Amino acid sequence: MIPNTLGGETVIDIIPQGVIEKVCSMRYFAVEDIKSARRLLRKMDRSFPIDETNFFMLSKQTKEAELMDMLLILLRGEDLGIISEAGCPSIADPGAELVSIAQSQSIKIYPFVGPSSIFLALMASGFSGQKFTFHGYLPKDRKERIKQLRDFEMDTKRTGGTHIFMDTPFRNMNVLDDLLNELGDHTSLCIASNISLQSQSIQTKSIVEWREHAYDLNKIPVIFIIGKPQ
Repeated sequence: MIPNTLGGETVIDIIPQGVIEKVCSMRYFAVEDIKSARRLLRKMDRSFPIDETNFFMLSKQTKEAELMDMLLILLRGEDLGIISEAGCPSIADPGAELVSIAQSQSIKIYPFVGPSSIFLALMASGFSGQKFTFHGYLPKDRKERIKQLRDFEMDTKRTGGTHIFMDTPFRNMNVLDDLLNELGDHTSLCIASNISLQSQSIQTKSIVEWREHAYDLNKIPVIFIIGKPQ
């Protein structure tokens, strides 16, 4: 299980050297996006032998027969790495189905250390890391989305729990508008954008403060968190 960078060019600061060395010894990969996987491998080692490497596409559209082809590689004793387009595989990204099949065959799974935007945002939010829920992507329908946001807000007020969520970059501003227009003035919101990049911003403010300090989130990766400051 190989974490990808969250953007940018540097790998040495966010992926341990031991992980880089292990990954560079592998020649079979199940990937969410071949282009980003190749880019990651070349960042790890400029001379990585891309032409000698086998890539399998791993997504919601991956057929069972294709998963079985990957399983056969594992059963004959080869290492196969799973790489998502950004961050950690199987965490809001493909990978869990192949891992589940491997688990059923008692194949050893090694999750490598690397960046996760979800946990990095939570660490920097000032909210509870003892009781939190990651909800993934919000509903596309605005009424459903607003209802869910209000449910998060009410649960935080009642239990102190933390609610982490995201949306596709081109809908970020729609989500922000709903947060600022539909939630209470004193609800606390963390907005974490471009995590691990030079332009990183991770700020926690009340809704009323965000109305004065909101910034353009269009087409950039963002994690939103509703929580109670500790």
